[in-house]
Amino acid sequence: MPSLKDLKNRIESVKSTRKITKAMQMVAAAKLRRAQESAEAGRPYAERFNAVMAGLAASVGGSDSAPKLLRGTGSDDVHLLVVMTAERGLCGGFNANIAKLARAKAEELRGKGKTVKVLTVGKKGRDALKRDLGDLFVGHVDLSDVKRIGYTNAQDIAKDILSRFDGGEFDVATIFYAKFVNVVTQIPTAQQVIPASFEDEAAGDDSGAIFDYEPSEEAILADLLPKGVATAIFSALLENGASEQGARMSAMDNATRNAGEMIDKLTIQFNRSRQAVITNELIEIISGAEAL
Repeated sequence: MPSLKDLKNRIESVKSTRKITKAMQMVAAAKLRRAQESAEAGRPYAERFNAVMAGLAASVGGSDSAPKLLRGTGSDDVHLLVVMTAERGLCGGFNANIAKLARAKAEELRGKGKTVKVLTVGKKGRDALKRDLGDLFVGHVDLSDVKRIGYTNAQDIAKDILSRFDGGEFDVATIFYAKFVNVVTQIPTAQQVIPASFEDEAAGDDSGAIFDYEPSEEAILADLLPKGVATAIFSALLENGASEQGARMSAMDNATRNAGEMIDKLTIQFNRSRQAVITNELIEIISGAEAL
């Protein structure tokens, strides 16, 4: 049974931890507001951009004149998985869920005899996948020094991916990130970016309209498709930023509550132990007095 001193020290230690988790929760709440605004502000542009690209891609179809980024290499033997996670932990299952989805995809592809390569963005994803997929790593992007994600960061990642594609290093590229829904819900998502893939409903209300493009659809796509890769990556980075802060806020709130409950239990145990000590001392005093 722990002594009164041990219980007191443990209570003080948990109280200190609770102060830290409470402070981290407040910081995450402040950062979440900005990150959520950025993610929500970026969605309309990304959706409209994809709608325009979907219309262009539908008009071009699978013709041989279509850009390589749209029609692909004609093979899907080599897959590049771009796993985008946070640089820091203490955010619940945010990083683990993304890594889990990427790991499952890699195992599925390898089971089909495909070659898998992994490019990590964020330290935590690399650490989570190092044991199982470490031999598949082909690169890493460190964003630990970036205070606020910008489009230039997405462009740098896109340039790296596009250069690898032009060099014939892979046939299909898929990015993994967490889509922000709310503070308690972040959905791990896999999105194919090369060859470009668009949902049927992406064309929106303009799907029935007829457009005449100048220059040709192929020329426009050749110019826009690389920007489309950067846009998809930028949107994923923004979603990740909001998801990370939301997950951290929720995790620190739970940690603060658990610390409070532990303090209450330890305080009750401390009071009971102290009462037992006092009772024993009184018994000894009374027994000594009666003996005299």
